[in-house]
Amino acid sequence: MQTFLAKTRQAGPLARYIGGRLLSGLFTIWFIATATFFVMHWVPGDPLSDEKAVSAEIRQNLEARYGLDKPLPQQYWIYITSMLKGDFGISYTQKNRSVNDIIAEHFPVSAMLGALAIVFATLGGIVWGAIAARFRNRWPDAVIMFAVILTVSVPSFVFAALSQHLIIKLNQATGVSVLPVAGWGGLRHMLVPALVLGLGTMAYLTRLMRASTLEVGSADYIKTARSKGLSSLQVFLHHELRNAVLPLITVLGPAIAAITTGGFVVELIFTIPGLGRYFVTAVQQLDYTVIMGTTVFYGAFLVLMVLLVDIVYGLVDPRIRLQGRADA
Repeated sequence: MQTFLAKTRQAGPLARYIGGRLLSGLFTIWFIATATFFVMHWVPGDPLSDEKAVSAEIRQNLEARYGLDKPLPQQYWIYITSMLKGDFGISYTQKNRSVNDIIAEHFPVSAMLGALAIVFATLGGIVWGAIAARFRNRWPDAVIMFAVILTVSVPSFVFAALSQHLIIKLNQATGVSVLPVAGWGGLRHMLVPALVLGLGTMAYLTRLMRASTLEVGSADYIKTARSKGLSSLQVFLHHELRNAVLPLITVLGPAIAAITTGGFVVELIFTIPGLGRYFVTAVQQLDYTVIMGTTVFYGAFLVLMVLLVDIVYGLVDPRIRLQGRADA
């Protein structure tokens, strides 16, 4: 660790910036893993209290198999060392199935759904935010901002239920299955769940894009571009829009976190076989290994996304990493 820090100090501003973010990310993952482990052992309940663990002998065998017969500090050490090796253990409820297999099989489904939701949210946020700023204090702005407030106020599971009702009515009116109500398959199965999943983030990005566009529109270089005789559309596309988008990059990491968290409920409602459904089921059944494994995996994934966003923003805007150097 000291060698790493020494090399980081000798490196350039970008390397120090990335090194600092990397250390912060590793500490965050360790904290998530530690907090999850102890919370799981403190909550009431018993993961082995099912109808099969009827005798003391069977219970002792199960405790020995899952390492629950060892002292808590030893369990924690085994958990951390196994996690460093990429091994999250065996599920308590899904016999002879490892948590790694569950993640490997079902996370790609959640990732595809989340990626499409991010695309919808980002494109929608940029377009609607730019339109709202373009027509500031006029009826398009009022309509868009009303829709934003409505979307932020209503939970995603309400939109999910309403969308399913509308799909049923649409299919009945047309006499054909225009869109599936639930299930998993091709792109048709992904469109509505991804849109519902990305609505809240789209609303947030719309507000941010509107504010950013209005701020950029009053900058001196925008006035200079207009004084050179450029049309309003040219100024908007080549100067306002590209600079107004920059603040959105900083919130993409938390946006991914919000979409991933919200995906649990959406996957349940639309019966999508993603990792979120298994996480919710594991919480209901107190499946410690699945809860801890998926929590750490999601935490590490989201930390990685935030880290990548920070690095990209540091590359796009060198003032960020130079400011960090000045603060140090």
